[in-house]
Amino acid sequence: MNNNANTAPHLVQLRVLHIVFASTSGHTEYVVDVLTSSLKSIAPGWEVEATIAEKAQPQDLLSGGVLLLASSTWNTGGIEGQLNPHMWALLHDKAKTLDLTSKPCACIGLGDHRYFYKARAADHLQHYVEAHHGRLIAPTLKMIDEPYGQEEAVRVWGKQLVAASKPEERC
Repeated sequence: MNNNANTAPHLVQLRVLHIVFASTSGHTEYVVDVLTSSLKSIAPGWEVEATIAEKAQPQDLLSGGVLLLASSTWNTGGIEGQLNPHMWALLHDKAKTLDLTSKPCACIGLGDHRYFYKARAADHLQHYVEAHHGRLIAPTLKMIDEPYGQEEAVRVWGKQLVAASKPEERC
């Protein structure tokens, strides 16, 4: 009896998500932790690596199959609505000339409703990806105010990220 069709191992494509994040107050790190935890059940074939922006090098943005940039919005370095200073230094100093060459990317930006540019870090991250030839594969997650209590939004977005990162099926 030929059971090849029934006994063939289920192929799970290993995807490596590399997260580069800036977190000073712990909010962005919390969102990254919730996402990482969620992906264990959503996408068990995925490996997640995380690097904090102040320790990241430009080549870290190229590692893994999918790059996720995450930062809160700060009011430093000019008008409100700026990147966390550590993320700014990474993207605009260290990795200023990096070419992401169609790399699949996603972004998470946090912010506060008290400000006009609530989660503008998300826009800055998206702009960096696009200006450096990366490819945004999922809608950017914008989290307003404290992330505590918004875990379900992170999980739902994680599912979107996983779905968007699947290779295109060829007919």
